Amino acid sequence: MTSRKTYIQEIARQLSGFLATGSAEDLAIYMVAESSPDLARAFADTVREYAAADEGDSGALWDLCIELAWISPVDAPAGDPREILPLCGVLGIAAIGGVAPEFTGMALARLQDISCDPRRRVRESVALGVSDLLAARQEETIAGLEGWVLSGSWLSMRAAAAGIAESDLLVEPGLAEAALSLHRKILIRVYTAGERQSEAFIALKRVLGHTLGRVVMALPGIGFEYLRQLATLDDRDVRWIVRENLESDVLRRRYPETVRHIQARLALH
Repeated sequence: MTSRKTYIQEIARQLSGFLATGSAEDLAIYMVAESSPDLARAFADTVREYAAADEGDSGALWDLCIELAWISPVDAPAGDPREILPLCGVLGIAAIGGVAPEFTGMALARLQDISCDPRRRVRESVALGVSDLLAARQEETIAGLEGWVLSGSWLSMRAAAAGIAESDLLVEPGLAEAALSLHRKILIRVYTAGERQSEAFIALKRVLGHTLGRVVMALPGIGFEYLRQLATLDDRDVRWIVRENLESDVLRRRYPETVRHIQARLALH
């Protein structure tokens, strides 16, 4: 198995060639041949370093990542080795948006568009990109994610919820509060939804079935109170989301009595 360090060294060599010649053909051939999640993260790390080291390279790297990210499902089908190309493009967009403030807004807009991609792994890479942007540009990213919720797209909401909940920064009170606020807004959308049979809605519901619990872990006081409120609602999907989160091993181990109390409340309604 190729190490991440080796990936970074080779990608750096290939990126240097791309910046010198404008051709990304050799880079694409290499990435398709290797095609692994570690490669995608190594690509993002290397792009971030190049963009941070020389502002003059940011534009060319941005154009490259946009081109990779928008490779269609026809040209890079799900499960095909070529799918690594849009994955790398998405993470590269987030990496540049994180180190170059002039690209942050554009990165969020592009990621929102790509969050509706039909390929599951591409959508998951958007959530990873959101986490990366939160680490570097928290305020702008949170504001952008609120716009994703307002858009009404279930898949964009899915990416927003997954990205902010999976972030390691939930130990920061400010980000935890933003994550709870974002989940509240998404769950209002769920509660008031009429159409609930689409694959997009179901994908959002499944993600909320574990992301809300992560937010509650970061803010157990107001988080559990929110779960209690949700448990009283006469809505099968909202109640399913609450029930799934209460099945979390971490929540059950750390707060057994609170979890049992809310589960009992669910059983009464």
